[in-house]
Amino acid sequence: MTSLQTTTPSPPPIDGIFRALADPTRRRVVERLNRSPASVSELAQPFKMALPSFIEHLKILEGCGLVHSQKTGRVRTYQLAPEPLKLAENWLAEQRTLWERRLDQFDAYVMTLKETEK
Repeated sequence: MTSLQTTTPSPPPIDGIFRALADPTRRRVVERLNRSPASVSELAQPFKMALPSFIEHLKILEGCGLVHSQKTGRVRTYQLAPEPLKLAENWLAEQRTLWERRLDQFDAYVMTLKETEK
């Protein structure tokens, strides 16, 4: 007899991107990395939190592909990876297009209602 294994489908990559960007600390790190790559200590400097806690934020950003890191000697440097941001941007653009179309249709419907009232 064979056992059936149910596997839960893994969430699409965009879910991890939005989950990572939901946190204000991680958004600020992404904004900082927009300017240039930076070391962990440079990135952590403006935040009032323990370094291990801050590193967890970096792990989440790296886990979803928003940043890449490279270690040279004892210094780990992070840089932004633009591909996942493009994925999120494209998804948002699709949603904007969809809602603009829906609102245009609603506007046209309201205008026809107004015309029939006259």
